[in-house]
Amino acid sequence: MARFGHSKITDGTAPRVEGFHPDRRSLLSLGLGAALSATGPRPAQAQDYPARPIQVLVPFAGGSASDVITRILLNRMSASLGQAFVVDNRPGAGGNIGTAAAAHAAPDGYTLLMSTSGPLAANRSLYKELPYDPLKDLAPIGLFATLPNVIVINSRLPPKSLRELIEYTKARPRELNYGTVGVGSSQHLAAAYFEQLTGTEITHVPYRNIAAYTPDFIAGQVPLGFQLLPNVIGLIRSGDARPLAVASDKRMTALPDVPTAAEAGLKDYESAAWLALLAPAGTGTAVIDKLYAAMIEAMNDPKVRTLLVEQGAEPLVMDPRGLKDFMTAETKKWAGIIKKIGIEPM
Repeated sequence: MARFGHSKITDGTAPRVEGFHPDRRSLLSLGLGAALSATGPRPAQAQDYPARPIQVLVPFAGGSASDVITRILLNRMSASLGQAFVVDNRPGAGGNIGTAAAAHAAPDGYTLLMSTSGPLAANRSLYKELPYDPLKDLAPIGLFATLPNVIVINSRLPPKSLRELIEYTKARPRELNYGTVGVGSSQHLAAAYFEQLTGTEITHVPYRNIAAYTPDFIAGQVPLGFQLLPNVIGLIRSGDARPLAVASDKRMTALPDVPTAAEAGLKDYESAAWLALLAPAGTGTAVIDKLYAAMIEAMNDPKVRTLLVEQGAEPLVMDPRGLKDFMTAETKKWAGIIKKIGIEPM
């Protein structure tokens, strides 16, 4: 994944995220005229909302793929709404800490949440107890991006296609290692789902972060991955990794020559991290509608879509009702997979 350093955000256009190292709390400004104003908390009214900057909790570290992609969206939304967004990174417990904080915030429209498939769906089965109920304590605003898992292997391995990888793995049960950023991560669940559909057995090697996994992948010690594109795009470009398929229903914009799993012969294999914007339950419908309209305007901006694709994301908009139904379906889907894997709830 690319290294992110400091970037300037000017004139309301989408941010340049190359080299971006955001602070834990950082301001997404509209440009020279945007500034924080101190006003007391009050319920948001549709006619004057937003009257002050909006805080957005992101339950992952600054500089992560989800953080950078969220900032691209919010910067463009700020241009539509006439107010700045303050991003507050609160990582920990698989995204549960930041998600819980937002779920229990005042439903006044001035505290929002960007969360993902883990805290909003899979974690219901991965944890014994959650300090929030994703379907009851949060009001969906909209889904805005997905990051499909990409099946990659060390380029020195013989398989040149997904079918060949399946045959190669079946002939060598438990010999092929794959790396993830931890139990219950998108990569882990994607691999477990792959095993279930193909009848293969592969060995899980969890890492604390993707930086620790990369050298082992290159060396061939852990030569398999079910990774998000930002984590392996550098390996693909350098020739160290060979992408065999993407776990989505259509090809990725950033990898037009890589087939979908279905095209490569594995039907029904779809796995992706997805990013959504939500508010605390009880937030007024008019405010939700106004935020969703700003999201639509942002996602219709070609500059925003280009920047999302550059970060390995697929732009995809889902309205509040659609997101609610999708969260319900994803919770059920991953509950079944996690149960079959036999992961004990944490």
